[in-house]
Amino acid sequence: MQPQAKLDSILAAYRGRGRDALLPALWELQTAFGSISPPQVRQLSYCLRVPEADIFGVIGFYTLFHDSPTGRRIIRVCSDPSCALAGADAILRELCERLAIPADATTADGEYTVEHSPCLGMCDYAPAALVSARGAGERALPRVTVDALLGDWDGGYFMAAGDKRSALLDASLAAAPQTLADYGDYAALRQALTGMRPAALIAEVQASGLIGRGGAAFPTGLKWKFTREAAGAVKYVVCNADESEPGTFKDRVLLEHRPHLVLEGIALAAYAVGAGKAYLFIRGEYPKATAILAAAIAEAEAQNLLGTGIMGSDFGLTVEIRRGAGAYICGEETALFEAIEGKRGFPRMKPPYPTTYGLFGKPTAANNVETLAAVPPIVRRGAQWFKGIGSADSAGPKLVSVSGHIAKPGVYEIEPGLTLRRFLDDYCGGVVGELQAVLMGGAAGSFLLPAEIDVPLTFEDLRAAGSTFGSGAVMVFNATADLRDVLRRVGRFFQHESCGKCFPCQLGTQRQAEILERLEAPLAGDAQRLLDVGMTMTEASICGLGHTAGMAVMSALEKFPGLFAEEG
Repeated sequence: MQPQAKLDSILAAYRGRGRDALLPALWELQTAFGSISPPQVRQLSYCLRVPEADIFGVIGFYTLFHDSPTGRRIIRVCSDPSCALAGADAILRELCERLAIPADATTADGEYTVEHSPCLGMCDYAPAALVSARGAGERALPRVTVDALLGDWDGGYFMAAGDKRSALLDASLAAAPQTLADYGDYAALRQALTGMRPAALIAEVQASGLIGRGGAAFPTGLKWKFTREAAGAVKYVVCNADESEPGTFKDRVLLEHRPHLVLEGIALAAYAVGAGKAYLFIRGEYPKATAILAAAIAEAEAQNLLGTGIMGSDFGLTVEIRRGAGAYICGEETALFEAIEGKRGFPRMKPPYPTTYGLFGKPTAANNVETLAAVPPIVRRGAQWFKGIGSADSAGPKLVSVSGHIAKPGVYEIEPGLTLRRFLDDYCGGVVGELQAVLMGGAAGSFLLPAEIDVPLTFEDLRAAGSTFGSGAVMVFNATADLRDVLRRVGRFFQHESCGKCFPCQLGTQRQAEILERLEAPLAGDAQRLLDVGMTMTEASICGLGHTAGMAVMSALEKFPGLFAEEG
């Protein structure tokens, strides 16, 4: 198809739609042409009735969109800590040498563009890359080599996860995602529709003690209660699948292995709060999970498990996948709403809170993937079963992502209360080499020393130890790891991902990164400067990104003061 004919075909599909169609339309243009040109923006502006300046603002906000020509194949090599430990820098260097270009450039023949990439959520398959082929879309490539990046690629990977006791994972899923035939009827949803009023379902979730698994740990049932009781007939459910924190990849595993478990959880949340429409916002770096989810939604709709009159009831639900385009800030729920609405992903001021004024200004329950996946087993087995696992403040099974210098990186389902030492030894095969440190909670987390890893893995015990569980990320560093380099990569990540809406975060992440770049020869007062910058971001930023952007650095200042030795 000729370029103009292709453009006309894309625009025809979006004619008459509103601004909320902007992200999907931009993705189609990016995939078809490799970049989005000013003439295309002009025509899209007429199509969606969105000002051209706003469209350019959205394109510039997201890393995966380009407004200038790119190669027919865009190769993005992850450069964050877990991939760096696995040799990503050497791969990127060799790739650039083979192509005779520097990083973040395009070959003269227009065949290849090579870019650094923030975390791709494949820390268990480090080093990883995301490859875009014009006209074909994206593939995430595991354990990459230069030959694989320049040759034919299929993006195949799958790893068994879980055991017979697992509630969220399934050890049988070693080669393919779970189909509806494997998963069976949405028994928990059927149970709710036939025997539980929404208030009773909310009460059951509240009784279970389920708290948010995305890091904030807010009580799930209470969030649903607030949303249901909010004024207005129109309400929404949003599944937040935009996990972009270096070291965190549990949601990717759930989405790829057990899509129907997540979809049933979304449907239960929608029934509970009174929503007829749900959005699943997934990060653009997860093409495999996106395709698996689309197939699962089609399967569920064909069997009347989603759609209108579900299971013969008067409850109906439409689930729409909305794909992000490379912005860590969109993991913040209000920034995510802005992205779905076709805007740059800037976080909103609170209050008002999403339960009263969320997506499109309507009451919205936004939950993490793992949180929603926990709901079907709660309904099937009862709140007391869930509450009986773990501790009073950390109830229910918890998924943990582990990467770095560990024998068996991956996602594991644990009972909270298990010590970190036992988890690393018994579940993950032990540390490779001599342990130097563990970074808990991902890039926005805190360090634990070898003498501190007997801490129980619960929200409350880690908090008491001055650490954090966060979303369940565990990054392991042995004695060969250069922690200065780790901190520099953390600093670069937050500088790159700060949206710039508030000055404490925008300037703070820049200043933090600048100081970390000179860690080998710091200036007098740099340690105090880092502490001051970190505290300012923590206390004065608008959203969680700024609140936590200095956590790992401030933790390192306490645990590894020798890293910041000053020369004067």
